[in-house]
Amino acid sequence: MDSSQLNYISYAVETRANPDMAWDVFADWKNWRKFSDHYGELEWTQGEPWQKGSRLRIEMRHPVHFHVDHVVTVCVPGKRVAWIDHALGTTLEQWVYFEPLNAGGTRVRTWAEFTGIAHLVAGQPVRKLLSQFTQIWYERYSLECDRRAEQAARPA
Repeated sequence: MDSSQLNYISYAVETRANPDMAWDVFADWKNWRKFSDHYGELEWTQGEPWQKGSRLRIEMRHPVHFHVDHVVTVCVPGKRVAWIDHALGTTLEQWVYFEPLNAGGTRVRTWAEFTGIAHLVAGQPVRKLLSQFTQIWYERYSLECDRRAEQAARPA
């Protein structure tokens, strides 16, 4: 791995949900704790949810207790969303893309780049913690997308 990748992570999942449904599951921030027990309280502190410039304050409980200031920079529902996070002396830029698949469903792809003074959190490299968190969160998220897609496909 070259040094430019040390502060970079990426991950992707595929779901049977269409991009609009995948976005709806993603945008429902009140359910994020279903995807990770790291979350505590989440609260929009400025602006309307998912609007450019809106701010979400995120309490993280693991591996240490801290708060993230999450500022939305781009939001095109069902297509892409981006934000800047500030926490523990670290700044992170993250993008999430909702890409329709030819056979139906959606590929949800994310990447993040970060920089700052924190290199270790709870004795673990920041990159490793972010990678593990991202993988678990998106795997659980895709399962919920699949569940909702199956539910929507059932005859009434």
